[in-house]
Amino acid sequence: MKLKKVLALALACTTVAASFAGCGKKDDKVYKVGICQLVQHDALDAATKGFQDALKEKLGDKVTFDLKNAAGDSPTCGVIVGQFVSDKVDLIMANATASLQSAFAATADIPIVATSITDYATAMDIDNWTGKTGINVTGTSDLAPLDKQAAMIKELFPEAKKVGILYCSAEPNSKYQAVKVAEYLKELGLESEEFTCADTNDVAMVTSAACAASDVIYIPTDNMMAHSTGIVDGVAAPAGVPIVAGEAGICKGCGVATLSIDYYSIGYEAGLLAYEILENGKNPADMEIGYATELTKQYIKERCEKFNVEVPEDYVAVSIEEEEQ
Repeated sequence: MKLKKVLALALACTTVAASFAGCGKKDDKVYKVGICQLVQHDALDAATKGFQDALKEKLGDKVTFDLKNAAGDSPTCGVIVGQFVSDKVDLIMANATASLQSAFAATADIPIVATSITDYATAMDIDNWTGKTGINVTGTSDLAPLDKQAAMIKELFPEAKKVGILYCSAEPNSKYQAVKVAEYLKELGLESEEFTCADTNDVAMVTSAACAASDVIYIPTDNMMAHSTGIVDGVAAPAGVPIVAGEAGICKGCGVATLSIDYYSIGYEAGLLAYEILENGKNPADMEIGYATELTKQYIKERCEKFNVEVPEDYVAVSIEEEEQ
């Protein structure tokens, strides 16, 4: 009996010791986060930086990042997130819609935090949207109020009658914005027509068609168009057709004005969501999607002067030269 008691006591001590050892391992754990960014441009770069900064501030050396860029190719996103799943990362950050779609198709187990997503219901084909995905996905949205963007077009170009909506047909969130903006423009008495590009090879031709049929062009938040602003500007500027953009990066490249959100901020907020999942065990399925709260009306001085646009006082002037420094 004494021997049994000694063995039982030894086993109990071993169990307790193992328990504390396990706690020590948890405290010492270094989280590995895989980041899949669709393409390199100012807005997405800022969101990624905000995400990394938030986690570094919260976790310090307890987090490492594997940052991969798909160079604008959606299938490459699938390859990247597939590798993350094989590597058994602790969390996947998906930056832009194609990255998110690839990530949640690849895993139902690894937590996914996304950012720079216009509309999660559209991106993930979710019916009866409640503000939460109900699965292993949460994140932040880059959607600026589309009714206010439509009102901006009317405000800056009161004589305009036809608005061309220019975007990439392969991006479902761009289609969502185009449909919504068209509804708001109609309420304001403006006609609109969609002009879509399948890939970068179409941009110049489709932009030319949009210029020929429009008084003003609107470009929503769109990754391919953000990557092609030089081409767009090279067509629209000589044609004398102004562009109102859905985000600051596109506006900088070819636009006259935008209702700007802060991409660093939404990336940072996504980082805080990731922290809650990694350290505090929060379930992404139960976490509300976050939205930008800081909105700024911006205009590009040089282009507004060229188009003789009268800009109201509540707009903030941005110079192309200042932005490029």
